[in-house]
Amino acid sequence: MSRIGHPRAKKRFGQHFLTDPGVIDAIVRAIAPTGDDVIVEIGPGPGAITAPIIKRCGRFHAIELDRGLAASLRERFAADAHVTIHEADALTFDFSALGSALRVIGNLPYNISTPILFHLLEHRAVITDMHFMLQKEVVDRMAAKPGSKAYGRLSIMLGCFLDVEALFDVDRFAFEPPPDVTSAVVRLTPRPEGQVQISDPGLLSKIVAAAFSKRRKTLRNALKQVATEEDLEYLQIDPQLRPENVSVADWVALANHLAMDTDIPR
Repeated sequence: MSRIGHPRAKKRFGQHFLTDPGVIDAIVRAIAPTGDDVIVEIGPGPGAITAPIIKRCGRFHAIELDRGLAASLRERFAADAHVTIHEADALTFDFSALGSALRVIGNLPYNISTPILFHLLEHRAVITDMHFMLQKEVVDRMAAKPGSKAYGRLSIMLGCFLDVEALFDVDRFAFEPPPDVTSAVVRLTPRPEGQVQISDPGLLSKIVAAAFSKRRKTLRNALKQVATEEDLEYLQIDPQLRPENVSVADWVALANHLAMDTDIPR
């Protein structure tokens, strides 16, 4: 199978360009863009997915940090009035400024994928869904259920706000240069606003981080600095459970309960 041409990848940007036509087609079919969609692509690179998406969507925005790639994309799609190329850092970009009902896509740089995901959470009110290529290990952790080894802080913090669906794996040789790991495509859909009520997201994050830093301990021991056994029993959470066996709903309930105690260190 022939491969598309591409510029030299820059290590400092964590670039690995997708070149396999079969994988590109599978991703486009998973996204299924329509003429009514506003698509926002993070890190389009040389435009492997960009070109077929632009042909199908109503409005397209690309967020590209690499100055050379941004200039190349701007020149390549200059005749397309519905296309805007933003030379910007996705970690600080104001996605809410692009409107509402955004569909966000991208082959995210693996070295900063988690910070980008948490930045996008801040803009989830204007996002309809997201489709990303990520390191398979990260996707496994995002989609993990309680009781599995992959279940942890990322599963919980994203699970509070998003429905996570792992779609398919992608071999490392679908990229140039090949990364050291297998990749995977994931679909993220924001939950309806208010479906999960969190009094203090920062406190929730701190509690979950504390627990999973001692994930082999029971909750009684892992959380003894922030929660008592009585707190857990009041919420009908077994103090003998290990952190990976506690549901997202129970973590939220515990954080909301502890948020009412002003003596809890923030």
